[in-house]
Amino acid sequence: MKVHQALDQLPKFNNAVVTIGSFDGVHCGHQKIIQKVKQLAQRVEGESILITFHPHPRQVIYPKDQSLKLITTIEEKVRLFEQFGLDHVVIVPFTIEFSQMSADEYIQKFLTDKFNPKYIVIGYDHRFGLNRQGDINYLQHHGQRAGFKVVEIPKQEVDDIAVSSTKIRKALDIGDVKNAQLLLGHYFTLSGKVVHGQKIGNTLGFPTANIDLKNKFKLVPPNGIYAVHIHWDGEVYDGMLYIGNRPTIKEHNNQTIEVNIFDFNQNIYGEVLVVELVSYIRDDMQLESLDELKKQLLSDKKKTEEIFQKQQSQPAINSRLVLPEVAIVILNYNGKGHLEKFLPSVQKSLYDNLEIIVADNGSTDDSVAFLQKNYPQVKCLQLTTNYGFAEGYNQALELVDADYYVLLNSDVEVPTDWVRPLISYMENNQEVAACQPKIKAYHQKDTFEYAGAAGGWLDSLGYPFCRGRIFDFVEKDNGQYDQNSEIFWASGAALVIRAPLFHKIGGFDGDYFAHAEEIDLCWRLKRAGYKIEVVSDSEVYHVGGGTLEYNTPRKAFLNFRNSLFTLLKNEPVEKLIWLLPLRLIMDALAGVLFLSQGKFQHIISIIKAHWSFLGGAGKAWQKRRFYNQRIKSVRIGPANTGAIFRGSIVWQYYGLGKKRFYQLEETRIVEKPES
Repeated sequence: MKVHQALDQLPKFNNAVVTIGSFDGVHCGHQKIIQKVKQLAQRVEGESILITFHPHPRQVIYPKDQSLKLITTIEEKVRLFEQFGLDHVVIVPFTIEFSQMSADEYIQKFLTDKFNPKYIVIGYDHRFGLNRQGDINYLQHHGQRAGFKVVEIPKQEVDDIAVSSTKIRKALDIGDVKNAQLLLGHYFTLSGKVVHGQKIGNTLGFPTANIDLKNKFKLVPPNGIYAVHIHWDGEVYDGMLYIGNRPTIKEHNNQTIEVNIFDFNQNIYGEVLVVELVSYIRDDMQLESLDELKKQLLSDKKKTEEIFQKQQSQPAINSRLVLPEVAIVILNYNGKGHLEKFLPSVQKSLYDNLEIIVADNGSTDDSVAFLQKNYPQVKCLQLTTNYGFAEGYNQALELVDADYYVLLNSDVEVPTDWVRPLISYMENNQEVAACQPKIKAYHQKDTFEYAGAAGGWLDSLGYPFCRGRIFDFVEKDNGQYDQNSEIFWASGAALVIRAPLFHKIGGFDGDYFAHAEEIDLCWRLKRAGYKIEVVSDSEVYHVGGGTLEYNTPRKAFLNFRNSLFTLLKNEPVEKLIWLLPLRLIMDALAGVLFLSQGKFQHIISIIKAHWSFLGGAGKAWQKRRFYNQRIKSVRIGPANTGAIFRGSIVWQYYGLGKKRFYQLEETRIVEKPES
């Protein structure tokens, strides 16, 4: 993160996404705004920029007002901003001259000339310019001419931010640092230089570092003893903080802020300490003597150490400060019945930063009216026509801002705690681009479901199959695939993917309509060096065939055609020379199998699929070049060939009778069924 403090020395920003504000406290509400800025910046491959002011505008506009109490100083704010991975923080010197800018000057000379923004993220009640003449409508009007878009933070969210700031100050005013911590999303801090004191602590066996806060507007909690973490020179120490007037030592009756650092004896005069207030221990009190004070301090230390021991057994404060934003997006086409049956379970999903969205794919039933009447809290995106699964999601996700997309079929029932394990795993494994839960059958919940089972694999000839499902044979779940595992493709029935990567890699191939689009997408991600995983701590229940029946001629057509396109776009040229003719021959053999089963329409589907493939091969080759550029732009390492079966799944299944994944030869995995 780069910090800029001189407006005349700013660099030229690329596709700047800007937000502006005081951000006092950098609390949970502010953090959501910062996340929105980062999401947009990732979407447009631009730079995230936060603009804040120093000193606080109230200090300049109302210099006689001494009531201002800052939750964070400018140094503390910058330290917190760094934790978010912002590209730039611009600290604007707030002066009388700056406050006198008209709204037009503010937009042209400040925002447009200095930042050339592509997006400005702002609250509905944001006012700017002399006499606060500019508002969000004014900004949107100028944005049409200047070429930037304004993203409005809804009224409720802005109100929540104001409430949070008020609640944080009230909590700190009574010493409730734990409640303040929950609202902040991080510890409240006091920071300043270590200055010389009276060194009385040394005589008591509790040497202290006296801290000069410097900023007179900094909020200081009530007098008393606090358990604290101390940051210095890249290390974190435990200790006790004292705020008070030292009533026991009458000859030195003045307010002091001093910290006793446990197991520490270095000379740190003149050094800056950052002190995080963890818990309130007790009020300041007057004792009869220094001996009594020493006994009390020993008792305080014991209580403080007990707090830290208990803290070690509890989850740490989220280092990301707020949970990543997750959007569950359900693509719907004439699926009112599925929505009525399964949407209630999705609404019960336990995750604090979650939005549920239904993208309607031009339904001709009354799905939209049903949603608007019964689920007004669920956002509904209305597409104009039925684009199919692939292009329908492409269209919808252009309108959705989130850190993670969860693509969920409308015919899926979910338990309450199914999202958290997926997102937690992704957060802890940054090389994983996408994942899926275990997918089991809704009507037979001890059995895997066809569309994904416990994760998809590919064989050496490009035939897909799953852990738990090979061709039409589906296994019961006896715990044989209960460990997390790398897979080749994640099922589109319940697919979790990093939102920025979805767009940067090119999304789905919209021409697929349905089937194999998730295999194609995951293959591109693996070619860029990423992993695809199944997270077995999460499972969902899929009806199967509820949105597109499995054994129909239409499905067969999409299956055979799209599989060939997927090979053409992703396999090396030297392999395609022999693989494509072989696959055409094997497809003909599949036609013989259909003939023996009396599925004459399926045979016609194979013929149509081959003609469609031959006619579209040129276009697919152009896409190959396009996607290769996208892959190159997000590459993190060499192509990942994990979860490719080195043999032929057709031979294993039909020739050797291997119908269960754990029976396959050459998989070199240890997964076995439980006895």
